Amino acid sequence: MTDAKVTDMDEHRGKTVFDFLHDLLFDMLLKSEGRTTDMLETLMNEKMSVRVIAQERLEGERAGRSGAISGAPYYRRESILLGERSGFVVSHNIALVCSKYVPAPMFEALTAGREGIGKSIGALGLPTSRRMDDCGWRKPDEAVDLFQEPIKLYFAQKDDRTPFKQYRIHFEAEPGIYMLEYFNPNMIRHRLNEVVGKPG
Repeated sequence: MTDAKVTDMDEHRGKTVFDFLHDLLFDMLLKSEGRTTDMLETLMNEKMSVRVIAQERLEGERAGRSGAISGAPYYRRESILLGERSGFVVSHNIALVCSKYVPAPMFEALTAGREGIGKSIGALGLPTSRRMDDCGWRKPDEAVDLFQEPIKLYFAQKDDRTPFKQYRIHFEAEPGIYMLEYFNPNMIRHRLNEVVGKPG
């Protein structure tokens, strides 16, 4: 067997292993009901920090678009999660906060905007449950927010499908926070490149 054929086989094997790990890790991330930030920190081997892009109270017609969702007044928070060391953006997140069903200390932490929602819940020691509504992959032009309005993602590539999950966080019987998270489809490759010493 020639060196060229061996190289081709090694490259094919490497691609197959990468595709397997890529699909496996994203499948675990999307289907997990645990704290997303903790999983991302483990996967990326660095602490995550939150950057709030927009935060607003929904008024009038915009609040009415919440439909069957109860718990007004409502607040919309849009943020990105990025590595503290690398600055690599790992997720773009949209939250609808139903303040009536969110404990006061948690609401104060959210409005301060210094930490991710999962980190704030953990720091305050609040008991919660999460209920998954949807997960999968979307093309960039299929990315929408919680009101089904188009949204431009921070990391969207022209042809890349983007993994997402949508769920509710319950502090009591009623959901207090509706979450929609989009994950950078290149994060696994970025992490692997870090491990093998290639530029990401």
